[in-house]
Amino acid sequence: MAFIHETVLLEATVDAIQPRDGGRYIDATLGGGGHTRLLLERSAPTGCVLAFDQDTTAIENARVTLADMAFRLQTVHANFAHIEQEATNRGFQQVDGILFDLGVSSPQFDVAERGFSYRQDGPLDMRMDRRQRMTAETFVNEASVETLTNVFFRYGEEKFSRAIARKIVEAREVSRITSTVVLADLIKAAIPAAARRSGPHPARRVFQAIRIAVNDELAVLQTGIEGAFSLLNQGGRLAVISFHSLEDRIVKQTFRDFATGCICPPELPICTCGRTPRGRLVSRKPIAPTEEEQTNNPRARSAKLRVIEKL
Repeated sequence: MAFIHETVLLEATVDAIQPRDGGRYIDATLGGGGHTRLLLERSAPTGCVLAFDQDTTAIENARVTLADMAFRLQTVHANFAHIEQEATNRGFQQVDGILFDLGVSSPQFDVAERGFSYRQDGPLDMRMDRRQRMTAETFVNEASVETLTNVFFRYGEEKFSRAIARKIVEAREVSRITSTVVLADLIKAAIPAAARRSGPHPARRVFQAIRIAVNDELAVLQTGIEGAFSLLNQGGRLAVISFHSLEDRIVKQTFRDFATGCICPPELPICTCGRTPRGRLVSRKPIAPTEEEQTNNPRARSAKLRVIEKL
């Protein structure tokens, strides 16, 4: 399968990293290889890149599309939650820039067999790493109504979470739910008709929530960002592109913590906590795609780029 993916915020993200000849960089989310290629080009002729992805399709694609620069590229089939250990094992314990492009790549959405899409009929899979046991089918058919409700509300911000969870539990008592379209239809049936007449597809928020739960995305994001920041040289930059509010909140709060100095009560005459900032926010507000990019690539509309520099 060809791994064709339109990279979001390509120039803005790589510009923020400021690659140079001889630098060492990490792309924590290889995907279609767009950011990786530009990092390699901008750090030529001697810069090196270590690229992570938990999807073997992305790794195999990079070996072909980036073959002309393979001598400066290493790929790692691993979740970026392990970035600190895996990078250190490969000699990338001190790097000049790291980027994360979060979310699901276009090929994962567009191939029905991956089970991410509510618009195409396929198996309920949703695993980014096919080596793991948990699938969307397992989660949907075995989680309690309370767990389903909480996941749909927390990760999907779905206000009809309980009604949808009950509908799913009722349906699986008759027959195991194995199809994306069957699940999408159940979700649609659980939502009042008036609420279905406007806005996005009724299943979008729930599918997002299930995907996040199956891949434990928010927990690994926190771990990954902290591990990545520890690998940076002084002056090195960490750039993260997020696509929904839950991700962006974690990035924003973690970056803010890195950039926070003294936390002593203001009434104290001198600092006793000894805390100093570890990073500097490159921009207070997130960088958004241009109107042109949003028009050309609708999936870019919700993207937010945040950048921090290590002090």
